[in-house]
Amino acid sequence: MNRMIGILLCMLAVGHVGGQEKKEMSGNPIFEGWYADPHAVIYGETCWVYPTYSAPYEEQTFMDCFSSDDLVHWTKHSHILDTASVKWAKKCLWAPAALKKGDRYYLFFGANDVHEGEIGGIGVAVAECPEGPYTDLLGKPLINEIVNGAQPIDQFVYEEDGQYYMYYGGWGHCNVVKLKDDFSGLLPFEDGTFYKEITPEGYVEGSFLFKKDGKYYFMWSEGGWGGPDYCVAYAIADSPFGPFRRIGKILEQDASVATGAGHHSVIHLPNTDRWYIFYHRRPLGETDGNHRATCIDRMEFDERGLIRPVKITFEGVQAIKWK
Repeated sequence: MNRMIGILLCMLAVGHVGGQEKKEMSGNPIFEGWYADPHAVIYGETCWVYPTYSAPYEEQTFMDCFSSDDLVHWTKHSHILDTASVKWAKKCLWAPAALKKGDRYYLFFGANDVHEGEIGGIGVAVAECPEGPYTDLLGKPLINEIVNGAQPIDQFVYEEDGQYYMYYGGWGHCNVVKLKDDFSGLLPFEDGTFYKEITPEGYVEGSFLFKKDGKYYFMWSEGGWGGPDYCVAYAIADSPFGPFRRIGKILEQDASVATGAGHHSVIHLPNTDRWYIFYHRRPLGETDGNHRATCIDRMEFDERGLIRPVKITFEGVQAIKWK
């Protein structure tokens, strides 16, 4: 009997019961701590997540990031960017957008919760490796002004045919701008303007864009970030500049799991049909608006190419293999 128990325990330890391999799951949240607005990106065969440190505004003076080779086991990289290296930023380091260009890594970030006449807005930081340390690229904000009613926060950078575009905006308005090749400033569009408003119906903040099967999927967050009804909706267009036709919500609270599910990003696992959505949510019973945790779940499409509503889970996703 003891021998049989020992064999069963061994089978459980290696993840095999009844001849089947038990898949390792990420669980949700995927790492400890209060973190929001996660931007996920794939560099090589590693997934990196760059979130907001979720705390009172005056305490948001730094950013951490996390890396994983399988979406299950995550390594924390502390203080990859802080206000000591961004002299114009005092607080509210928010919602980074990460990318690699050439052999350098960039973080676009919001700072200072800027209002008209104040210094702050969207900045750019650069590093030699994904985990930093990142330093201020410009010594000033890339975008400081309030244009078309859009607070300069929650930016996402999209590349097409070698040209980089940045979508950004809070307060219910979203702009797209064209970036210089070295990210030192903006370029004009063909009509001579520098800002194009592309706000879809229901937009509040948290822009994200991807292209699939020739269509442009623009996603954003709705509702108030501190409340239970925060959620993610999306629209589709034939052009990266819209017009974007609203489809509907695809991520929101579940009374049995969590509230305030929003401000997301999406990755597509190369050479597969698997898509993943990273987002933050608030555990049941939490009333502090800053108590937000980063999670991951599968994102799927129907036969028409529409995004199916995402089921938020405690289990998360299965461990991945790159090949």
